[in-house]
Amino acid sequence: MSFSLNLKVRDYECDMQGIVNNAIYQHYLEHARHEYLLSRGLSFAEMTRQGVFIVVVRAELDYRKSLQAGDEFQVTVKAVRPTPVRPVFEHSILLDRDAPAILRAKITCTAVNDAGRPYAPAQLAVLIDG
Repeated sequence: MSFSLNLKVRDYECDMQGIVNNAIYQHYLEHARHEYLLSRGLSFAEMTRQGVFIVVVRAELDYRKSLQAGDEFQVTVKAVRPTPVRPVFEHSILLDRDAPAILRAKITCTAVNDAGRPYAPAQLAVLIDG
């Protein structure tokens, strides 16, 4: 199941070239992941309070076109689990629903226990379909 979130570029997110700074895209992706978690009944903040610490261990971003101030866009999120302890969030950023993605990303995460070791908390099972 894919999730999507509509956002709009704010002026201060742009660099001197008038395009969105490359680092800002990770903010968009993270915000969409947190909203995706909420849509599946999970609160990132609540899981943290419960001692479930989810961390990013790898970020792969393929930029294809730049966003500019005022652009309205959609961020999609889909979770897959190639390994038991490392869910991957597949993202796309689209200017139009039917247009090619201007960014594709894979964000690999894991949960770590008190000893800093990766594990698969039961809460994350709801992220993966089928």
